[in-house]
Amino acid sequence: MVTAPDQVKHHLSGLSPKARVKVCAAFRPGTADTTTRHAKQALRLLARRYQTLTAEIKEMDTEIRRLCAQANPALLATPGVGPDIAAPLLIAAGDNPERMTTEASFAALCGVSPVQASSGHIVRHRLNRGGNRQANQALWRIATIRTVRDQRTIAYVKKRKAEGKTRREIIRCLKRHIAREIYYLLTNPPPTPSGADLRCLRRNAQTTLAQAATALHSHATRISRLERGLDHNHQLATRYHHWLTTPKPDLTT
Repeated sequence: MVTAPDQVKHHLSGLSPKARVKVCAAFRPGTADTTTRHAKQALRLLARRYQTLTAEIKEMDTEIRRLCAQANPALLATPGVGPDIAAPLLIAAGDNPERMTTEASFAALCGVSPVQASSGHIVRHRLNRGGNRQANQALWRIATIRTVRDQRTIAYVKKRKAEGKTRREIIRCLKRHIAREIYYLLTNPPPTPSGADLRCLRRNAQTTLAQAATALHSHATRISRLERGLDHNHQLATRYHHWLTTPKPDLTT
């Protein structure tokens, strides 16, 4: 686009990236041997390749989400954990089951166990550079996400900063705490109601999505995605199951 003729740039200026791809994919270069024709032809090829790769990525993400939900839905429902984060954690645990004896061994496996770096009268620890680096990166991403979205983590970060800890030291501590949480989810995951069971319960109770969303203080779209297995929220699914299985008062009498 930077070196394309002004006639081509005119069609693409002011558009969002998604709209630009759509316009470029629909280009008709023509038959005249001009710079405009070659630019349109190149942009059309790139745009269609972009669309093909985007469709493949979406298909792979859907499959990874399905496999992760099938293997451990409670892990996928943990705050800050998506399919791209859950997958390397499940792989790390599955490839090394003999090392999953304790939560400390899992922390060492992921490279988040503290390493002594004390000197003289100063007692401190440093980051562990060993272990499974993909699992380590997954824990780092969870910690980073929670420092922005999770209120308990935000309060913890403020507390440790007041104690004089650096951000790197705080992230190291968070990764160790998260490794403990992930270990128990991997070894003893809590039961999570499946979306298909929730949908059957709702239909048997002759309840609409809107009624369920109102009762749970949520949105009908979120409840629908939960039932279809597109979203995995252990707390919401448990509340939803409890609400569906709790007898409702008869308002007709």
